[in-house]
Amino acid sequence: MSNFAIISDSASDVSAELRERFGIDAYLPGILYTPDGRQTYSDPDWKEMTPEEYYESMTGNKLLYKTAFPSRGDSIRIIEPFLKEGKDVLLVLLSSGISGAYQASLLVAKELMEKYPERKIICVDSLRYASAIAFMLVKACEKRAEGATIEETAEFLNEFKYHVHQMGPLDDLFFTVKTGRISNLKAFFGTLVGVNCLGDFSNQGLTEIIGKVKGKQSAMDATVEYIKRTIVDPQNQIVFVAHSNRPEFADTLVQRIKDEIKPKEVILNRIGMACGSSIGPGLYAAYYCGNKISDGLEAEKAAMNEVIADLKKK
Repeated sequence: MSNFAIISDSASDVSAELRERFGIDAYLPGILYTPDGRQTYSDPDWKEMTPEEYYESMTGNKLLYKTAFPSRGDSIRIIEPFLKEGKDVLLVLLSSGISGAYQASLLVAKELMEKYPERKIICVDSLRYASAIAFMLVKACEKRAEGATIEETAEFLNEFKYHVHQMGPLDDLFFTVKTGRISNLKAFFGTLVGVNCLGDFSNQGLTEIIGKVKGKQSAMDATVEYIKRTIVDPQNQIVFVAHSNRPEFADTLVQRIKDEIKPKEVILNRIGMACGSSIGPGLYAAYYCGNKISDGLEAEKAAMNEVIADLKKK
């Protein structure tokens, strides 16, 4: 096995169970500012509160949690022990389209490589968030187990990320509008009573709405059909399904993906504190490897338009 550590940040939603199972070495803890003014860490292991408590506190009162990327001190505290052990470090970080985590980590990496000139630290801008990064981390661990070098693994991820899709409905738009985390959502806002937005990742590291449907059943059907039309080699890949306090819909999506698409495995996950602060309650989505994302999401928009048109005929 190649001798390098694989580290992400807390926006990747990799729980202790996932870290242990796949060999993800550590994560850089991001900062969470609570509505009452406290500062804590955004914890993917949910030690201080349950996911239900977190999202339900947002639901009723529209409370806003704010986040910040990992501090220099915390990043050094996590990374440096691996360098001392003689390991290089691969960092896979939250999309630069929505966070400064990648740029901050480049500065930390430069500082530490000056201190440990015999070691390498490579930073990968995932251009993704939440369980999409978890999915990328699993692939990175697989490459490492196959004997790939740190450079080969980083090169693989920098191409693979453009094949990582997200699809699923968002039924509470308040937080994404408030934080501006979806590139074209404001164009839809104000006309969406009873409408579910469906988004995929752009090549700029944001989510862009590519369709909208009325009703929860139509949203589920559109999600599954879109995945069918864009996924590649499902029988040989793990699909992640994650949600922000929509467990019943996430469970249904998991089962439909198993029954109709038949991937190697489906992992059910939670949207963590870091990304959940800007997504809010109301998302359930699949994260998977598909056709390469097109410029301007033109191919993806066309696929979704076809899906919606076909559903209307039924």
